[in-house]
Amino acid sequence: MLVGAALGALLGVAMMVAVSARIRPDLVIALVLGVPSVAGLVALFASSRRAVTTIGAFLLAIGPGWFATLAVIEAVTRG
Repeated sequence: MLVGAALGALLGVAMMVAVSARIRPDLVIALVLGVPSVAGLVALFASSRRAVTTIGAFLLAIGPGWFATLAVIEAVTRG
C-alpha cells in the first residue's frame, strides 16, 4: 500500500504538469478517488489469488496519495 500511495503522489504531480485545462474540482475529486477505489474494490472482491488481492490493495492506495498531492499543490498555488 505504501508503494501505491507513492505512485499516487507521483501521478498527482505528473497530471498537474501534463494537464493544463481548467477542470471542475468536483469532477477531479470524483475521478481521482473514484476510479482507483472502484478498480481496487472490484479486484479485492473478485480475488481468488493472493496476487490479485495485492493488486487490489495497491489500486486502493493510489487514490489517497494522488488526492493528497493534488490538495497540497492546490493549497500552495492558491496561497
